[in-house]
Amino acid sequence: MKLVFATNNIHKLKEVQAILPEHIRLLSLKDISCTEKIEETATTLIGNAKLKADHIAKKYNCNCFADDTGLEVESLEGKPGVYSARYSGKYGDSERNMLKVLSELDGKSNRKAQFRTVIALHIKGQDYFFEGICKGVVQENKTGKDGFGYDPIFRPEGYSVSFAEMSTEEKNKISHPLD
Repeated sequence: MKLVFATNNIHKLKEVQAILPEHIRLLSLKDISCTEKIEETATTLIGNAKLKADHIAKKYNCNCFADDTGLEVESLEGKPGVYSARYSGKYGDSERNMLKVLSELDGKSNRKAQFRTVIALHIKGQDYFFEGICKGVVQENKTGKDGFGYDPIFRPEGYSVSFAEMSTEEKNKISHPLD
């Protein structure tokens, strides 16, 4: 079965492909010649995931799914949340986003956080929604070189290393899209 993942994030694409069964062939937006940027204009993670999946399903008449993920920090009242990818003001600037979170947490003892991922799946005209959460803490400093986004500052519960210090296989065993 062919399934389009409505993302331009190559890191997400690789992580998802690694966990899918062999009978599902994951296609990227590039594979279907989709070049337009789908703006995330909703105010919720589920809203953004649905918006992207609906756009691809309607325009390309295909089975697809989309996700939206947010880092929710308890002492920041759930921020950056739905605005995680553009928290510093510029979309996709992971370094600036991490630095802003670290700056806002400076001096705070409560560093509890969670990654929340919502997936909107469109199969044969039906919509399905899934949510995954991975609890952890925001570290005081960046560690590791792998991963993407907030991975260098997020340490999942029960682990002594950040997501960025884990192998893809180890991260996929506990990562938020799988919960």
